[in-house]
Amino acid sequence: MQLDIFNDSRDVMLRNDLLQALQAHDAAQAQAALQKLQLDYPQDLLLPHAQVMLTALHARTQQAQQAGQVVPFTQHAELRAQRVWLLETLAPSARRVMDARAVQAWLGPFWQDLAARAAHLPFASESEQDHAAWLLLQLQDWQACSDAVAQIASWRRIPAPLSWRVQAKLQLHGLRATWPLLAELAWLAPQRLVTLNVATPAPQLQRLMAQFESDWDELEALAPPDAATLKRAADAGSSKAFPWFPAWVLTTQPQHAPDLALAQPGQHSAPEQAMRLLINLLGLEHQGRHHDLVKLRKNLRGLHAGLYAAYMKTR
Repeated sequence: MQLDIFNDSRDVMLRNDLLQALQAHDAAQAQAALQKLQLDYPQDLLLPHAQVMLTALHARTQQAQQAGQVVPFTQHAELRAQRVWLLETLAPSARRVMDARAVQAWLGPFWQDLAARAAHLPFASESEQDHAAWLLLQLQDWQACSDAVAQIASWRRIPAPLSWRVQAKLQLHGLRATWPLLAELAWLAPQRLVTLNVATPAPQLQRLMAQFESDWDELEALAPPDAATLKRAADAGSSKAFPWFPAWVLTTQPQHAPDLALAQPGQHSAPEQAMRLLINLLGLEHQGRHHDLVKLRKNLRGLHAGLYAAYMKTR
């Protein structure tokens, strides 16, 4: 049976017309293209997903025409409903119609709308993703995300905004400029540091964290099994001992001491004390003050024998 080129390619043509209109955010053209495809191919699997996308385009166009300006969210629940719908309904439909790169670009204006409307919502720890900074992070608008985080009171003491600022700063300024915030995040919320590392743009950080994970069990075994050691293991949980990561970095790459020294004081935990001890030790070594070194090295050994061994290994 010989195929009729026009008839057998018409469905492809209609789908392409619909796809082009959707990609252009042209609601009127997309509506016309969808109706043609629906009329000729009512069982086409593309139809329900294209309809979801078209509904979103209509809503966005209608809102722009009626308001003429940004209508801010007044409650986190309003933003949450829109955010969840975008993530769980609109985005999956878009992925069924377009390739991944096109989906990210197509969803961009919807994320931008949410971020603009959320600009004045305060940060709420029980609803952390319902904030402009998190939305801007999804847009990969690193500078705007960083600026939004800066508006959150005490953001360096709150795990979520601190991790957002770390991600943005890594993208904007690289690893060296981000070391102080990385140290603070390791002490405050080590599991977030582990999660962030999966998508970090800094290969050096990924290598260091992988080496840390590989070496740490052996170093931890050198510490005496006292109450403090047992508490460290219990507190580490799934994030292992990543609060100790900044201090460990100095045992392998002491050149980062000036950068890590800029970390703001935390809760004076043992991992933080160890990092600051190592910074002082490295400084005393450069000054040749061997008498003072003995006392500080003893203090470091008291904090963690394994870390002390890693430090002394290159001495």
